[in-house]
Amino acid sequence: MNDACGSPRSLLVLGGTSEIALATAARLAARRTRTIWLAGRPSPGLEEAADRLRAYGAEVRTVAFDALETGSHRETLEAVFAEGELDMVLLAFGVVGDQPRDERDARHAVRLAQTNYTGAVSAALVCGQELRQQGRGSLVVLSSASGERARRSDFLYGSSKAGLDAFAQGLGDALHGSGVHVMVVRPGRVRTRMTPELSSAPLVTTPEEVAEAVEAGLRRRSEVVWVPGKLRYVMAALRHVPRRTFRRLAL
Repeated sequence: MNDACGSPRSLLVLGGTSEIALATAARLAARRTRTIWLAGRPSPGLEEAADRLRAYGAEVRTVAFDALETGSHRETLEAVFAEGELDMVLLAFGVVGDQPRDERDARHAVRLAQTNYTGAVSAALVCGQELRQQGRGSLVVLSSASGERARRSDFLYGSSKAGLDAFAQGLGDALHGSGVHVMVVRPGRVRTRMTPELSSAPLVTTPEEVAEAVEAGLRRRSEVVWVPGKLRYVMAALRHVPRRTFRRLAL
């Protein structure tokens, strides 16, 4: 059960090697989270992530999970919930893709869409049903500011996140009044080990800053969280730029 500050005691992470997910799990484990499930494709990276979180004193278990294997989602996730009630589910898997390559080869574009949207819909519906049966808990969905308006440079990724964002908000409405809290997190560009070139770009955030925003959102029971917060106003302005002008922007 969540503590007085809203910190979960138990956590399921879907996308167990995501840097944002691990930063969030580490921040929560440093507070009060004592049981963590890391769900992802079996790999040395998944086991290393579990070991890092165990250093905080949490009991960490790994579970084999593949976003693309939607036929196995219900059995896999119901088995986790059967081990004990969960305070929070963090849906954090996704792929950015390679826009020029994906435009040339639709197979890659379809895989991106299936991972970021179809796989997320499948997993979130199962988790939402399980949380509803509990009568409590939070489902945190990692979306993206890219979903606010499709840009020429990443419209495949952006459109998949736009779909996920709309779905998550609808799921939140469907679960309203059930005791289940759904929170959509919209970070801008995130500087990770794989994207050091973003260090000097404007409005760039870090996994740790996203984790801090998630924790604050849980405490406030927010429905939408922007990271950084000022990005909310930037994207609101961009959303209303005429399309002819938008096309000429270097975005």
